[in-house]
Amino acid sequence: MDKVKSYIEANKERFISELFDLLRIPSISAQSEHKPDMTRCAEWLAAALAKAGADRTEVFPTEGNPVVYAEKIVDPKAKTVLVYGHYDGMTVDPRGEWRTEPFEPVIKDGRIWGRGADDDKGQLWMHAKAFEAMCATESLPCNVKFMLEGEEEIGSPSLYKFCEQNKKMLKADIILVSDTSMISMQTPSITCGLRGLAYMEVEVTGPDKDLHSGLFGGAVANPANVLTRLVAQLVDKDGRVTIPGFYDDVRELTPAERKAFNKAPFSLAAYKKSLSIGDVEGEAGYTTLERTGVRPSLDVNGIWGGYTEEGTKTVIPSKASAKISMRLVPNQDYRKISRLFERYFRSIAPKSVKVKVKSLHGGMPYVAPTDMPAYKAAQKAIAETFGKKPLPFYSGGSIPIISGFESILGIKSLLMGFGLAEDAIHSPNESYGLEQFDRGVETIPLFYRYFAAEK
Repeated sequence: MDKVKSYIEANKERFISELFDLLRIPSISAQSEHKPDMTRCAEWLAAALAKAGADRTEVFPTEGNPVVYAEKIVDPKAKTVLVYGHYDGMTVDPRGEWRTEPFEPVIKDGRIWGRGADDDKGQLWMHAKAFEAMCATESLPCNVKFMLEGEEEIGSPSLYKFCEQNKKMLKADIILVSDTSMISMQTPSITCGLRGLAYMEVEVTGPDKDLHSGLFGGAVANPANVLTRLVAQLVDKDGRVTIPGFYDDVRELTPAERKAFNKAPFSLAAYKKSLSIGDVEGEAGYTTLERTGVRPSLDVNGIWGGYTEEGTKTVIPSKASAKISMRLVPNQDYRKISRLFERYFRSIAPKSVKVKVKSLHGGMPYVAPTDMPAYKAAQKAIAETFGKKPLPFYSGGSIPIISGFESILGIKSLLMGFGLAEDAIHSPNESYGLEQFDRGVETIPLFYRYFAAEK
């Protein structure tokens, strides 16, 4: 491994320069005007993986955005690692809150600033460069395949079919994913659980056109007023979701499990300070760690209706809408929860308005076993790089396709991410620490070595 480390050290600056080229491509899957950028980004990655040492690279078209596939088979009898990542990024709104140009990355305070710096271009690029280092030094101990998609931020709608159609090509012993976080650089961790997701959009319609609020105010239902009342009824004063049947399949943790779960280092004061909030809020009777890791939740992700531009316009809007996400825990099925949500939302709406409810996308929760060879290999690799054994960690985030991999391909996933809470993924001013990137590139070759040796 000394040759690999020397190669990485000698090429650090180039690795970052190339990452900057990747970050400059505005590959936003949620916005149709960026469709050409999605194809450009996929082709860029395929060329980069070929240059890094892949024997085969291909850009597969789908009904949505392309999937990048690459592979290097060192020995048909050797173990195979399938690396998953995504090259699409979240939208940059609200644009005015960015302190730097989102697609013109810069280094400041030891961090790379730009959209996708962490989620997930920075993290997938660690794998590309670790792969390059092993190929360049002829020290790759197992077969490696890459599957990089461009639709993770919109629910991976095309990847399920891609996996169904390419099971033989994607055959592997483990799927390696770096699209998650660690507790901290001082407390490394491995994600062993993800919450599921049910993402909904609702629309409330009143009159057939916007009305003068002076002439009609007080006599006609205002969709914006009604929508806010309906949304307020979805969560009670104790932070419990009010949808009937929502908690039916939730498994309550035993006292021993809760005690073990809360052993992870956590400072409530530091947490509040880092977010500039006076206090936390959530389901009564549970800690912040439990609320974000093993309890379900419901949040409004966006709400709009009526006049929102500069100045005044006194109208009763004809329509008002909201996007609402529900994070789910093991045993909850996003399809069932979506149906329960729609039924309840319609039932509490008054007759003075019409309601539309649409499910946008969703995915199942995922629990990764900690006794599999890949997990043990990751423990050894991270311990060697960070100087201490990593803790198991339950993330509050969701990667819907992960559970799909297991059901379609029959392969477990190892969630070995190097993100941190302060990276502000999905928010303005996303960033990724140079140390995080460097540690990731150093750890991945160690993982391959230990995984290849695991029985």
